[in-house]
Amino acid sequence: MFCRNCGAAMQPNQAVCLTCGTAAGAGNAFCPNCGQPVAPSAAVCVSCGVALQQQPQTGSKSKIAAGLLAIFLGQLGIHNFYLGYTKKAVIQLLITLLLSWTFVAPTVVWIWAIVEAVKIFQGKLPDANGMALSD
Repeated sequence: MFCRNCGAAMQPNQAVCLTCGTAAGAGNAFCPNCGQPVAPSAAVCVSCGVALQQQPQTGSKSKIAAGLLAIFLGQLGIHNFYLGYTKKAVIQLLITLLLSWTFVAPTVVWIWAIVEAVKIFQGKLPDANGMALSD
């Protein structure tokens, strides 16, 4: 195992590089498998063939479920409860319930929910833990 920042050899259980102090796995200048220099945007090391870029982690929340909740129950903030944005969900719920006698407030919350549904389907709205939604 080699430091991705400076290329120094590291033990597999090391949390930080003893040479440069960078966290294990951080950096993109060297191959973690063979320690050879690589281009920062390279997907594969040309020296040893190991994949350099890892796939982004996704959370356990579904993009489709969140998007459909936003479309059909978005005025009540149900999609935000699902994604873990409790404060925003309670605000949407209270605006809709307390001001339901007006026409403007529920319409504004509905538009707000539709905008969030579009962001969900585009992959621009992660869950409350910052994890991308799964397809």
